[in-house]
Amino acid sequence: MVLVPAKDMLVKARKEGYAVGHFNINNLEWTKAILLACEEAKSPVILGVSEGAAKYMTGFKTVAAMVDAMVEALNITVPVALHLDHGSYEGTKAAIEAGFSSVMFDGSHYPFDENIEKSKEMIALAHGKGLSIECEVGSIGGEEDGVIGAGELADPQECKIMAELGIDFLAAGIGNIHGKYPENWAGLSFETLEKISNVTGGIPLVLHGGSGIPTDQIQKAISLGVAKVNVNTECQLAFAAATREYIEAGKDLAGKGFDPRKLLNPGFEAIKAMVHEKIDIFGSRNKA
Repeated sequence: MVLVPAKDMLVKARKEGYAVGHFNINNLEWTKAILLACEEAKSPVILGVSEGAAKYMTGFKTVAAMVDAMVEALNITVPVALHLDHGSYEGTKAAIEAGFSSVMFDGSHYPFDENIEKSKEMIALAHGKGLSIECEVGSIGGEEDGVIGAGELADPQECKIMAELGIDFLAAGIGNIHGKYPENWAGLSFETLEKISNVTGGIPLVLHGGSGIPTDQIQKAISLGVAKVNVNTECQLAFAAATREYIEAGKDLAGKGFDPRKLLNPGFEAIKAMVHEKIDIFGSRNKA
């Protein structure tokens, strides 16, 4: 199975009333765990890569080559998209050239008119290479890999204008944030989401900051047009907790427990379990 654009899997998801998980990858273990979990579940998957994670892995070309090779070596048969998450202007262009199958250009921090003009340019570049593209209106709150959003409710009319440019799926701020949600979080604005859904012509919508949102809110968002849910923090927390437990129990001191392959395995298994859990919440099991 070669890498595919995310558009078709998300159009199908929106039509059939489920969502595809976008799971961010940070290294080889992360990527392998997510791919194997999705293959076991027969679920399509979007592997998300932030610019910070790509830099950590030595660049977009390294990431694309690793994912390509791993999909082949693991005999992955489900649809897999390799997607740039929150791409800058230059980063989006670089990911397109590096062999990604899908990109997000995040121009939400620009004035709206400038966001539109830059988005038009990125749409032409992405579609010219056969990639799918996501754009954003209304910044997502919180911080992710140095990308800081104030958090705001998107203007439905601005979302309509963005959707009409020909983007493949749309990210819009509806009260969601990156990272851990505070105890006083007000929840998602379903009123805003419904208005956006009604004016954007059935385009698949994206819920960023999917980690920590209660299941009932995620599933209601899916019923209102969300077809892609982004998850990163919960996989990070699961990986860290499992690794910490392994070390604190002294298992790294027993036998060859210090072998990095053994040291990283509990976290690897924790990510797999988390992905399976999210697949069931999103409804994408057996949808490949």
